[in-house]
Amino acid sequence: MVQAAPPLFDLDAGLALFESLLERTSGSDLVVFPEAFVGGYPKGATFGAPVGDRSAEGRALFARYRRNAIEVPGESFERLRSAVAAAGRYVVVGVIERSGHTLYCAALLFGPDGTLLAHHRKLVPTAAERLIWGQGDASDIAVVPTDIGRIGLAICWENYMPLYRAALYARGVELYCAPTVDARDVWTSTMRHIAVEGRCFVLSANQYAVAADYPPDFPVPGPTVIRGGSCVVDPFGELLAGPVFDRAEVVTTDLDLDLLDGAYLDLDVSGHYARPDLLRLDVTPAPPRTPTAGDRLNGH
Repeated sequence: MVQAAPPLFDLDAGLALFESLLERTSGSDLVVFPEAFVGGYPKGATFGAPVGDRSAEGRALFARYRRNAIEVPGESFERLRSAVAAAGRYVVVGVIERSGHTLYCAALLFGPDGTLLAHHRKLVPTAAERLIWGQGDASDIAVVPTDIGRIGLAICWENYMPLYRAALYARGVELYCAPTVDARDVWTSTMRHIAVEGRCFVLSANQYAVAADYPPDFPVPGPTVIRGGSCVVDPFGELLAGPVFDRAEVVTTDLDLDLLDGAYLDLDVSGHYARPDLLRLDVTPAPPRTPTAGDRLNGH
């Protein structure tokens, strides 16, 4: 896992950092980058939008942020895809996606040949994030079968949504990837709980961001903006790596997927430990995503 942060408002530099860090993960089968690694996380910004008012300065800040988001597909997306193909491993990366006039906080899962296997948009942006990001839907809730295990995606506080977790468990997630920017100590407890509850490996990558990663005119809340906390947890809640705080790091560990068979002995929340006669999860199918202006111009 990668614990680092891109320079905010500098997409090219962020993509170059992605390429450089990916090269440092040689020998890994799966690499997880943090939430909003491509496009950046503007922690502390209000975008000039107190309740009932907006400012010209806030709009200008949002314009800078929007210009550094990526389109899927698009030129920057192709650069990501090519870097993954050159590295030859599974990669999860958090991105800020621009679709039409709306931004989304998304996570992308690439296969070793650069194929996009999953594209998940955060279902509910948290608190002030709702000002700058749109909501995802059920069309991209996915657990992807691969030759290294069944990979699922949950972005930051989606991990506090019990029914979303249940949807991933029902799809048989084995490698539960949780890119985040939540650097609180309690986050580790959440990751350990999910690993035990879902009987899965949990891989949570967080940013380590300092004031130097932000422009001089950006209102950073302090010298350390996001302090990390990346960790890997086994299906019994044992920490295999981390949590790592207060430094940039490429965190590596080995996973023994043979543990999973024994883990299901006493707990399978979607199987023998479920009571579908009493409690059921219904996922509302989502219609196809609304075509954007760019889609229409390209004839899609």
